[in-house]
Amino acid sequence: MGRVVFVQPDGSKQEVEAVDGQSVMQVARANLVPGIVAECGGELSCATCHVFIGGQWAGLLPGPSDEEVDMLEVAAEEPTESSRLSCQVRFEVALDGMVVTIPETQ
Repeated sequence: MGRVVFVQPDGSKQEVEAVDGQSVMQVARANLVPGIVAECGGELSCATCHVFIGGQWAGLLPGPSDEEVDMLEVAAEEPTESSRLSCQVRFEVALDGMVVTIPETQ
Protein backbone atom coordinates (compact mmCIF):
# COMPACT_ATOMS: atom_id res chain seq x y z
CA MET A 1 0.00 0.00 0.00
CA GLY A 2 0.94 3.59 -0.48
CA ARG A 3 -0.67 6.95 -0.99
CA VAL A 4 -1.60 9.30 -3.78
CA VAL A 5 -2.21 13.01 -3.28
CA PHE A 6 -4.90 14.45 -5.54
CA VAL A 7 -4.82 18.23 -6.02
CA GLN A 8 -8.02 19.95 -7.13
CA PRO A 9 -8.00 23.01 -9.42
CA ASP A 10 -8.61 25.23 -6.37
CA GLY A 11 -5.45 23.87 -4.72
CA SER A 12 -7.19 21.69 -2.12
CA LYS A 13 -5.56 18.32 -1.54
CA GLN A 14 -6.90 14.87 -0.77
CA GLU A 15 -4.43 12.17 0.28
CA VAL A 16 -5.73 8.64 -0.16
CA GLU A 17 -4.43 5.10 0.18
CA ALA A 18 -3.57 3.17 -2.96
CA VAL A 19 -3.00 -0.51 -3.58
CA ASP A 20 -0.10 -1.72 -5.72
CA GLY A 21 -1.40 -2.49 -9.22
CA GLN A 22 -4.47 -0.26 -9.14
CA SER A 23 -4.80 2.39 -11.80
CA VAL A 24 -4.77 5.95 -10.53
CA MET A 25 -8.34 6.18 -11.86
CA GLN A 26 -9.38 3.22 -9.69
CA VAL A 27 -7.70 4.83 -6.68
CA ALA A 28 -9.61 8.07 -7.31
CA ARG A 29 -12.98 6.40 -7.81
CA ALA A 30 -12.59 4.13 -4.77
CA ASN A 31 -11.94 7.21 -2.63
CA LEU A 32 -14.62 9.45 -4.20
CA VAL A 33 -12.09 11.97 -5.48
CA PRO A 34 -14.00 14.71 -7.33
CA GLY A 35 -13.07 15.51 -10.92
CA ILE A 36 -12.31 12.01 -12.20
CA VAL A 37 -15.39 11.22 -14.30
CA ALA A 38 -14.04 8.06 -15.98
CA GLU A 39 -17.06 7.57 -18.23
CA CYS A 40 -15.57 4.55 -20.00
CA GLY A 41 -14.49 2.86 -16.78
CA GLY A 42 -10.85 2.62 -17.81
CA GLU A 43 -11.26 1.21 -21.31
CA LEU A 44 -9.16 3.94 -22.99
CA SER A 45 -12.14 5.16 -24.99
CA CYS A 46 -12.70 8.59 -23.43
CA ALA A 47 -10.54 11.27 -21.86
CA THR A 48 -12.63 11.96 -18.75
CA CYS A 49 -9.93 10.75 -16.37
CA HIS A 50 -7.34 13.25 -17.62
CA VAL A 51 -4.83 14.33 -14.97
CA PHE A 52 -1.49 16.08 -14.75
CA ILE A 53 1.46 14.19 -13.29
CA GLY A 54 4.57 16.28 -13.22
CA GLY A 55 7.92 16.64 -11.59
CA GLN A 56 9.70 13.64 -10.18
CA TRP A 57 6.63 11.41 -10.55
CA ALA A 58 6.43 11.73 -14.32
CA GLY A 59 9.98 10.46 -14.62
CA LEU A 60 9.13 7.29 -12.71
CA LEU A 61 6.30 6.31 -15.05
CA PRO A 62 6.51 4.53 -18.38
CA GLY A 63 5.55 6.86 -21.22
CA PRO A 64 2.03 6.95 -22.62
CA SER A 65 1.05 4.59 -25.42
CA ASP A 66 0.16 5.96 -28.85
CA GLU A 67 -3.49 5.24 -28.06
CA GLU A 68 -3.30 7.28 -24.85
CA VAL A 69 -1.65 10.19 -26.67
CA ASP A 70 -4.41 10.10 -29.31
CA MET A 71 -7.13 10.08 -26.65
CA LEU A 72 -5.52 12.99 -24.78
CA GLU A 73 -5.97 15.07 -27.93
CA VAL A 74 -9.74 15.05 -27.33
CA ALA A 75 -9.54 15.89 -23.61
CA ALA A 76 -11.74 18.80 -22.51
CA GLU A 77 -8.72 20.65 -21.14
CA GLU A 78 -5.70 21.25 -23.35
CA PRO A 79 -3.12 18.51 -22.67
CA THR A 80 0.38 19.40 -21.53
CA GLU A 81 3.63 17.47 -21.24
CA SER A 82 2.45 16.23 -17.85
CA SER A 83 -0.96 15.04 -19.11
CA ARG A 84 -1.92 11.42 -18.60
CA LEU A 85 -5.11 9.41 -18.53
CA SER A 86 -5.34 8.15 -14.97
CA CYS A 87 -6.76 4.83 -16.18
CA GLN A 88 -3.43 4.16 -17.89
CA VAL A 89 -1.19 4.94 -14.91
CA ARG A 90 -0.61 2.01 -12.56
CA PHE A 91 0.23 2.73 -8.96
CA GLU A 92 3.30 1.00 -7.56
CA VAL A 93 4.78 1.23 -4.07
CA ALA A 94 7.73 3.14 -5.58
CA LEU A 95 5.21 5.91 -6.39
CA ASP A 96 4.19 6.38 -2.74
CA GLY A 97 3.26 10.04 -2.26
CA MET A 98 2.68 10.69 -5.97
CA VAL A 99 0.99 14.02 -6.63
CA VAL A 100 -1.77 14.06 -9.25
CA THR A 101 -3.42 17.32 -10.31
CA ILE A 102 -6.96 17.28 -11.66
CA PRO A 103 -7.86 19.68 -14.49
CA GLU A 104 -10.69 22.20 -14.16
CA THR A 105 -12.79 20.44 -16.81
CA GLN A 106 -13.17 16.85 -17.94
